[in-house]
Amino acid sequence: MSPRPRKPRNCACPHHPPDGSVFKPAGTPMRDLEKIYLDHDEFDALHLCDGEGMTQEQAGERLGVSRGTVQRLTASGRKKIIEALAEGRALIIAADGEED
Repeated sequence: MSPRPRKPRNCACPHHPPDGSVFKPAGTPMRDLEKIYLDHDEFDALHLCDGEGMTQEQAGERLGVSRGTVQRLTASGRKKIIEALAEGRALIIAADGEED
């Protein structure tokens, strides 16, 4: 059984990094790093809630999803960011359809 298809989101955040943006520890070649992929949905939810100070409800309206979905996206995105920082991994803003 295949996973449920992803619901399209409606956010066009003006500060969205280009597909495949990479943030990694300085001085370590990319080939030597484990990669963590941050989905666009997670980035958008984090940007709206943490960057613009919106509530989860407001961010959900902007993204076209429920507050609960925004909560799940921000929790997942924060976990990935802290793992990348704490464990010295590369954080990649995933291009559409790109997975780890």
